[in-house]
Amino acid sequence: MSRLLPRSLVGQMAVLIGIALLLAQIAGFAFVLVERQQFNRAEVDTPAITRFTSTAADFVQAAPEFQPLVLSDASRRGAHYELGATPSVPNGLARRTDTEGRLRLSLLSAGVQPSEVHAVLDSSPAARAGDGRRRRGSNMFLSARLADGRWINARLSTPAPPPLVTPELWVGSLLVYLFVLAAAVLIATRITRPLGRLTRAAEAFRGRNEPVVVEPRGPADLRNAILAFNAMNERLVALLEEKDRTLGAIGHDLRTPLASMRIRAESVEPEDERERMIATIAEMTGTLDDILTLARAGRSREKLEQLDVSALVRAIVDDYRELGKPVTFACDGAHLAQVQINLLRRALRNLVDNALGYAGSAEVDVTSGPGAVVIDVRDHGPGIAPEAINQITGAFYREEPSRNRDTGGAGLGLSIAQAVVDAHGGRLSFANREGGGLTATISLPT
Repeated sequence: MSRLLPRSLVGQMAVLIGIALLLAQIAGFAFVLVERQQFNRAEVDTPAITRFTSTAADFVQAAPEFQPLVLSDASRRGAHYELGATPSVPNGLARRTDTEGRLRLSLLSAGVQPSEVHAVLDSSPAARAGDGRRRRGSNMFLSARLADGRWINARLSTPAPPPLVTPELWVGSLLVYLFVLAAAVLIATRITRPLGRLTRAAEAFRGRNEPVVVEPRGPADLRNAILAFNAMNERLVALLEEKDRTLGAIGHDLRTPLASMRIRAESVEPEDERERMIATIAEMTGTLDDILTLARAGRSREKLEQLDVSALVRAIVDDYRELGKPVTFACDGAHLAQVQINLLRRALRNLVDNALGYAGSAEVDVTSGPGAVVIDVRDHGPGIAPEAINQITGAFYREEPSRNRDTGGAGLGLSIAQAVVDAHGGRLSFANREGGGLTATISLPT
């Protein structure tokens, strides 16, 4: 059932409420038809019962010699009365028990004591009037057995009952259905519009950029949810800022003792021991620099500048080429975007360094995407295990478990790149290439 429903809340509410309304309309329609059927039956039966009762009362009260005249006089205007030893009800037609009950009560109230009554309605198209001509209507056959055993039989013309279903009923039901459904859709739209803004704000907030404050609108429950979301975003920003300040303070506080250790290591003998100590201190210093960069990436004070991303990437690739690194570059023209130049340069360098470190070469392309500038950094290395694709941007994560900076460092390079891209409101993704290698893709909004 869920597969048949639309994906949007408005669509699902429209379908479900539409089905519920349709079922309610069908039930209401059925009740109306039953009521109309009962009304139509009463409208057809009542005149015939009244007319028959009046004639039967006159017949009982008249002197025996005048009783035939009473029936003869009443046999006019679509009515025919006669006396008989048996009821003259046509065979093959169902008796109307409800009509018989009403007829009995009517006769008793008029002073006639019937021992038995019969009532049948012939509404077939072949029903004819007394002169044999077809007519529009029905024949009501009523019979009452008097106390002396004789039967008063009557055939009474009745008007054709009005149709149960009329155009007015169809139009009225359709209008009610459409009005209620439209009101439900409007309510659903009023609810989903703030939800859409809430969703876009949640998608735009990537942990390091300033959160989008959503204006509380809609019903009270929804406004409270939006207010709670805004408050949660503020708390998240405060926690991230506190974390960044803590990392920054740790990094700065450790720089001084590391510098002191470096000075002391310069006088250590023998030389090979001195070189190992200096290398260890340099590695620790590099790790601290990465930590400080990661802490500042999302809260950088650097201003956004409009520039040609292709030119920036070309300059970075030229720097690698001057150092003799096998890095190629390709682009399909100028691509303007608002970026923080130094941070974006650091992110790109980290991706290129990662490709050089694991594959020995890198290919950098700049192209246009839907509302974005796309930067691809490709290599022909071993790639990454599929289960690790979503983990490689985590802080200190490395597929190669050592922390040797010659084989990739402390595992903060891709974390820094992720933080920089998030700060730009972009997206960083990784995918293994067919035939071997990895593609790192940065998408920056234009």
